[in-house]
Amino acid sequence: MTNWPELPVNSIINWLSFRRSSLVVADFGCGDARIAKSVKNKVFSFDLVSKDPSVIACDMSNTPLESSSVDVAVFCLSLMGTNYSSYIKEAHRVLRPSGWLLIAEVKSRFDPNNGGADPKDFVKAVSDLGFCSSLKDFSNKMFILLHFKKKVSKEKFHLGSASL
Repeated sequence: MTNWPELPVNSIINWLSFRRSSLVVADFGCGDARIAKSVKNKVFSFDLVSKDPSVIACDMSNTPLESSSVDVAVFCLSLMGTNYSSYIKEAHRVLRPSGWLLIAEVKSRFDPNNGGADPKDFVKAVSDLGFCSSLKDFSNKMFILLHFKKKVSKEKFHLGSASL
């Protein structure tokens, strides 16, 4: 990533900088907690392990946050493994109604010609979990940005068969 012309985390930081600083953010798979260190918002930073005391070490599918307690959930290069759907379900649980889900992922993970997920299937799968797609940005050479809004509904949502 050091050779990338633009880092996806900076795109998310930029997006947040144009929103109210009162928005509460959950950064799932935060790494070095760059988002929390770069914005005025209250940010809950989660990662599987961390030596940084500002990062909450936990399984991202089971965070200590209350339901409907955050306005923005972020996955920046962090939808790894086979249980990523449980991470998105957890984001849905902690997001307030109409909250934002921001996903930045390596573009190659969305290239079906090279074993990656079909972007349409992935967007549909996330939508099936209770989100509405609001942005699909494939303009960057290295990563994609997907923005969703949490649907306001009492339905139960299930992830389809799409995988990364």
